[in-house]
Amino acid sequence: MAWLGPAIGPQAFEVGPEVRDAFMAKDENAHRAFRPAGEKYFADIYQLARQRLANVGVEQIFGGDRCTLSEKDDFFSYRRDKTTGRMASFIWLI
Repeated sequence: MAWLGPAIGPQAFEVGPEVRDAFMAKDENAHRAFRPAGEKYFADIYQLARQRLANVGVEQIFGGDRCTLSEKDDFFSYRRDKTTGRMASFIWLI
């Protein structure tokens, strides 16, 4: 089981082709997580995480529905504010 915490959302995470290429080099199905946007792409890092977790046998995946960029009242976003903030994660293996 896995839970995906807050991250920049797929409508906001703009990346260059070199980022897409790096993911594609590891998993040919990664292309499904990238949407063209001019010369760049919008990347869905939640989908990329789900793909990688599924590849190692994780069947129950929750979360992945928050956007740190668009939810200004709840999260820090360097891309949005050009200033850093801190968030914490809890990670454990069972």
